[in-house]
Amino acid sequence: MSLIKSISGIRGTIGGQVGTNLTPIDAVKFASAYGSWLLKRNPNKAKLTVVIGRDARISGKMVSSLVANTLVGLGINVIDLGLSTTPTVEVAVPIEKADGGIILTASHNPKQWNALKLLNEKGEFLNGEEGQKILEIAESDDFLFAEVDDLGTYTKNTTYIEKHIDEVLNLELVDVDAIKKANFKVVVDAVNSTGGIFIPALLERLGVECIKLYCEPNGQFPHNPEPLKEHLTDISELVVKEKADLGIVVDPDVDRLALVSEDGSMFGEEYTLVACADYVLSNKAGNTVSNMSSSRALRDVTEKHGGSYQASAVGEVNVVQLMKDTNAIIGGEGNGGIIYPASHYGRDSLVGVALFLSHLANGNMTCKELRDSYPSYYMSKNKIQLTPKIDVDHILESMASKYIDQDVLTIDGVKINFNTEWVHLRKSNTEPIIRIYTESTSQSSADSLAERFIEEIKEMI
Repeated sequence: MSLIKSISGIRGTIGGQVGTNLTPIDAVKFASAYGSWLLKRNPNKAKLTVVIGRDARISGKMVSSLVANTLVGLGINVIDLGLSTTPTVEVAVPIEKADGGIILTASHNPKQWNALKLLNEKGEFLNGEEGQKILEIAESDDFLFAEVDDLGTYTKNTTYIEKHIDEVLNLELVDVDAIKKANFKVVVDAVNSTGGIFIPALLERLGVECIKLYCEPNGQFPHNPEPLKEHLTDISELVVKEKADLGIVVDPDVDRLALVSEDGSMFGEEYTLVACADYVLSNKAGNTVSNMSSSRALRDVTEKHGGSYQASAVGEVNVVQLMKDTNAIIGGEGNGGIIYPASHYGRDSLVGVALFLSHLANGNMTCKELRDSYPSYYMSKNKIQLTPKIDVDHILESMASKYIDQDVLTIDGVKINFNTEWVHLRKSNTEPIIRIYTESTSQSSADSLAERFIEEIKEMI
């Protein structure tokens, strides 16, 4: 059981002791800190508004109620989207002219986890300085709640599934007509969360036949919700059995998108961004950004189209900032997160699905043929569980020193670039783990590189 407080929000397991898990008291405390920060940030505004939404986790309704009523108690108006997605809340905040947003989701974490993910008035994640201020307020217990005549209001708004889909379909590069003419047949695995509502609704508007797998939004995840190859055997088999054109997999809050080719093979979550970027760049010149743990394939595709690629520190807020700094027209993270500024600055699987299907419909090739057209890099993603006794900073510093003769980057953990492969070691922002990501020209090489560094780290523990 664990409680992780970071600049991006608070995340933890449900139940247990206050301060060590995500208990009701911790949820109220952190919502109070966020609401207090908003009030201090807008001292001359008569009434603030916050948009909230949640994924389908079992604890979601409880946590959402606690957060909503805490904000109301601070005198803040709440617009509750109910069962929603992270990108939908991000889209709703500026449309509603709200002062912020909170998404109740622990993203790819298992069902015992939940979290409060915090947005600013643009519907974007807070930066490090803003997140740190909220953490300080939470520790100080400096909360001033509203008197009875000044309480906020609570309003439910269930219209944003259509509003979000409308926004996606109105994007210039989403070729609705081509997708409809292609007569695609698709299997969708939404891990029994809100993607089971939103993705089929989008596909219906696009004229795509949708076969649902685990699309009941009851929060009972039938497999590990992180969209990795080893968790997706069921959809791989069903794609082949149904003779579908592809499979679509989203995580519980629908900001990560993985794809399965028609033969049941993984298109690869790393290549979701590569394919979408290839399509966008083939229609419009521009630059791209992804984080340091993402595949080199995006760099290759970007340079093929005459654009410039840059890598940011891991974390959506870091990717977004570098995208703004470099005027990138598409970017994201190799975990299947597509950020398309023509829509909004947030990872969005609905946008990713629409762009990918547009690419496939216009390309006159199968999903597998499209995947085979890209540079072949293979990744291995591993992790080591942390204990309080492990000095992560010492481990990372030691690795940087050990490989000082290589191309070493230390802006986010330690990334060691070798001639044909790389390894990235970093402490997770969302889980008590060290992440070990490797990439090479074959899966066996990537796995071997990962195993080698795991053993080296274990020798230091």
